Amino acid sequence: MRKKNIISENYLENKPYRNPVYKWTTDENDMVAIEVENKGVFNKIAQKLFKKPPVTYVHLDENGSFVWKLLDGEKSIIDLGVLVKEHFGEKAEPLYERLAKYFQILKSYGFVSFK
Repeated sequence: MRKKNIISENYLENKPYRNPVYKWTTDENDMVAIEVENKGVFNKIAQKLFKKPPVTYVHLDENGSFVWKLLDGEKSIIDLGVLVKEHFGEKAEPLYERLAKYFQILKSYGFVSFK
């Protein structure tokens, strides 16, 4: 039995954009790190007692960094997929399944929203 494609065409038409609350930087290899401030009472206690850092960095891989830098709220996931395919070729496959999962994860952490 063939696995049914669970990605809807409507989902791929979403236009993701970065949440401006989160700052981000790139390293010498052009990889993206998203800065997450550790706020709140429990984080302040952990910072004092356990020397936890006030900022945590979420490091994206090569594919994630490439896509992150393209997010402008104008390109749909389909458009982004075309650019990823051009840049990474067959290494990007399964292309839209990976992109859909990537955006689900980014959205769950509040790093992106959709137009």
